[in-house]
Amino acid sequence: MTKRVLTGINTTGTLHIGNYVGAIRPAIQDSRNPDVESYFFLADLHALIKCQDPDRIERSRMQIAATWLAAGLDPERVVFYRQSDIPEIPTLAWMLACSTAKGQMNRAHAYKAAVDVAEAAGKDPDADVSMGLFCYPILMAADILIFNADEVPVGHDQLQHLEMARDVATRFNYTYAKPNEPFFTLPQATGGSAIEVLPGLDGRKMSKSYNNVIPLFEGGRKALDEAISRIVTDSKLPGEPKDPDSTSLTVIYDAFATTEESAAFRKSLCEGLGWGEAKKQLADKIDAEIGPMRERYEALMAHPEELEAILQAGAAKARKHTSAFLARLQHAVGLRSFAPLVQPKKAEKKAQKVVAVFKQYREKDNRFYFKLAFEGRELFVSQGFDSGRDAGQWVGRLKKDSSTLTDAPITFADGVTKEDVIAALNTFKED
Repeated sequence: MTKRVLTGINTTGTLHIGNYVGAIRPAIQDSRNPDVESYFFLADLHALIKCQDPDRIERSRMQIAATWLAAGLDPERVVFYRQSDIPEIPTLAWMLACSTAKGQMNRAHAYKAAVDVAEAAGKDPDADVSMGLFCYPILMAADILIFNADEVPVGHDQLQHLEMARDVATRFNYTYAKPNEPFFTLPQATGGSAIEVLPGLDGRKMSKSYNNVIPLFEGGRKALDEAISRIVTDSKLPGEPKDPDSTSLTVIYDAFATTEESAAFRKSLCEGLGWGEAKKQLADKIDAEIGPMRERYEALMAHPEELEAILQAGAAKARKHTSAFLARLQHAVGLRSFAPLVQPKKAEKKAQKVVAVFKQYREKDNRFYFKLAFEGRELFVSQGFDSGRDAGQWVGRLKKDSSTLTDAPITFADGVTKEDVIAALNTFKED
């Protein structure tokens, strides 16, 4: 069964190795699963909460879009868009805000942290709190619920916001939805990577706030080497045994190496490998993976019009869902058109064309099947499939071209001939 997964990333800075290992790489790998419907977005409306530098936001949006694409994100397979290009998102955010209690938002970690900092400085508790910061969880809920995402990869610091999104959805469903017909599914939080937090140069979490990051693409191989050279190690000389767990260098190496390579690297350190050589090996290992991506990144940054075209195409795909869904939600809350319903003139009844009927279903063996009936007679039944998508693809082929019948994995009913089935399939052709 296909699941819908949504991933967003804030556009206030450039991405580093920690972002790549913890979020980008696993998300792209997951998007290649045929049973996953992936949505990726640039959270540029969220960026306005903590950054009022227009040039920085513009540059960050370009860099992050180029990074995703250079790292292997396929815009033909996924829906890739900017948050600000989907006007239904802020509209939904307001609708959700109007049915969410302020007390719930008072408990948000980001808001409470800002209040604590202000009070520690002797200021009014809300002195540094914008309405954007206060309503951040509502906008995040709208990001998720407008697409009814099943899963959202989040770090530990975002788990509370995901839970709030579930609460907000439940409240809206209770207020406006019909019994057993909820508007929103309740999203589940998933981890992005086995290495959720990669340590930085000094052993703390890799973060621009600590100035301890290894750049992903910016600055090229030179910047990569310079950053790695600053990884904190002890003062042991080449030839002296090293403790592999005494530095973040080995953890970063593990993120790019196989189990066997990691074991060999640690063994070399224990046997006296010099820190300088170890850092060079780490730089080579990282560059072997990201180096080939760098050329694509630089080409995209040099041609922002290509990025714009890709993102506009993604927004168009996204809005095929969001515009219709928001219209349903607006009708539910009472934001309805004043135009009276126009009753169409009665037309003469035409003889209806008799069309064969496909039925798809799932059996107790948890496999998916389809069968064809025509004029009250069952003509064939298919073999079992692992997914409904596979069964549906065969139905589509048979409807489109009856010649595919020869290769179809089906069994005719007793007394049914190939000509009977072809005649039924031909009813799907346009007059």
